[in-house]
Amino acid sequence: MKTILNKLVLVVLATVIFSNVAWAGSEEAVSFGFWDALQITGALAFFIYGMKLMSEGIQRAAGSQLRNILRSMTKNRYLGVFTGFLITALVQSSSATTVMTVSFVNAGLLTLVESAGVMMGANIGTTVTGWIIALLGFKVKLSAYSIPLLALGVPMHFSNKGKLKYWGEFLIGFAILFLGLSYLKDAVPDIGGSDTLAWIKSFSDYGIFSRIFFVFVGALVTIIVQSSSAAMAITLTLVYAGWLPLEVAAAMVLGENIGTTITAELASIVGNTNAKRSARIHSMFNIIGVGWMVFMLPWAMELITVVVENFTHIFESNKKLKVENLSEENIMNTYKLAAFHTLFNITNVILLLGFVPLLVKAAIWSVKGSEEDKEEHGLQFIGTAIKTPELATVELQKEAGHFGDVVSRMSGYARILINETDEKKQKKMLKKLKKYEKISDDMEKEITEYITKLGSSEITPKTSMRLRSVLNVCNDLERIGDIYYQISKTIELKNEEKAYFTPQQRDNINKLCDLVDQGFAEMVRNLDTPSYDDVTKDEAMKIEKSINALRNKFKDEHLTNLGKADYNVKSAMIYNNIIHSLEKVGDHIINVTEAVVGEI
Repeated sequence: MKTILNKLVLVVLATVIFSNVAWAGSEEAVSFGFWDALQITGALAFFIYGMKLMSEGIQRAAGSQLRNILRSMTKNRYLGVFTGFLITALVQSSSATTVMTVSFVNAGLLTLVESAGVMMGANIGTTVTGWIIALLGFKVKLSAYSIPLLALGVPMHFSNKGKLKYWGEFLIGFAILFLGLSYLKDAVPDIGGSDTLAWIKSFSDYGIFSRIFFVFVGALVTIIVQSSSAAMAITLTLVYAGWLPLEVAAAMVLGENIGTTITAELASIVGNTNAKRSARIHSMFNIIGVGWMVFMLPWAMELITVVVENFTHIFESNKKLKVENLSEENIMNTYKLAAFHTLFNITNVILLLGFVPLLVKAAIWSVKGSEEDKEEHGLQFIGTAIKTPELATVELQKEAGHFGDVVSRMSGYARILINETDEKKQKKMLKKLKKYEKISDDMEKEITEYITKLGSSEITPKTSMRLRSVLNVCNDLERIGDIYYQISKTIELKNEEKAYFTPQQRDNINKLCDLVDQGFAEMVRNLDTPSYDDVTKDEAMKIEKSINALRNKFKDEHLTNLGKADYNVKSAMIYNNIIHSLEKVGDHIINVTEAVVGEI
């Protein structure tokens, strides 16, 4: 029922717009009032709705391909700029690109540096909308093109085939966008030479303060309509109608570049710290760019004026376009504004692309990470794209080192759990150990799947041995995670049964934990060694022997004390269980080093 209603709404909306456009062309000009403001608001609503339909349609029709482009074409910030431009030009929405980028950063699929390039490219991509509006919106009767688009799009939208349906939604959105723009153009009255224009111009006589004021106005408009493309359409329409002088409109366009950052900031609210940092990079990039351009605006507009006027014949060469009775000066101003928008964004990218690492550092400084964020762990070095096994082995070794670091933290949490008496803190540690056990399971599974895919390629014997080493390392690390989780469940049971360790038992557990931590430190050091050929297991074996010796000593003491009347058997059995589990952790730690040196 909801789908049917949506389709009926589309048909009704299109009918209303056609009738309104016809009415607007037949009525004589009247003074501007509330009804006219309502007409403009409605036209703008159709423009935004059409853009939303168009953007969502293409994202649904080609979503997986767009995501693959975003994942595979962002290996460096320069390629990321092209990727951001391409996707934004396709979906006609920089907001959609930035929100997609923030979500990828949140999922760990993009780094902050990669996301910065994509968002810079999105800023260039959004200038395509301005050119479409400037070149077609005021020289072509767009409502005439909307009818064929609807004729194609509506039948497609009623199709049961998924992709065909979504492409139909894209065409309907495009048609409604054209209609909204056409009616917006007709709804704004020409006030050239009026007192209103003189009043607006009076605000532009205060130099840089006037520019800052109109930058603020542009940002506010974009925040209200939640679309920089819609804000650009409004600005171009007002320039075409003679409401805005070119310098004022240029300042508003700068403000629109700031206003559009609010979308990414809002999208990052529910994300992790890196998602917030990615949105912050976008905001800083746009704010810095607007900051320097505010000072350079008069000279930039002079340059744009010279360039556009010298190439006027390019814009006027197509005599097949249906030209309406328009002010040539205002038409030229729309070209200049679109050119300024493009020049600003391209120049800003060129100037700031080399400073991306500094922007990343500033974002990290301004968005502090919480303790919970430090526990967000996933694969950091291997991506979804499968490389040659030889190249992938280097990244797999780094990932194994990261895996070892993650698992080694469980030792500290387990020690806090064993020694802590506060119930709330105990529950917190239980939750952390459970979370880390799940993380270790996921990492082991994902690394194994990655190595399995590599197995379909031709592999040299040395590479094959390295891959087996990493597989064994991951298996042992995952087992360590399981053991610490079992220790946490044992401690939880002890607390429920009100069993208590003696001071000597607690001291013995802590001594064994100290040795296990030494083993972890050596294990992580070995995993982080760039070449496994340089690793020796001498120190690791020494620590393993110390763990076994201490375990045997505590086990003998435990068996001796079992015969004493004051020895609590329940707590003693739990104590012995933990000692045995810690020794098993030591076994897996040495297994990791043995796998690294090739003893598999």
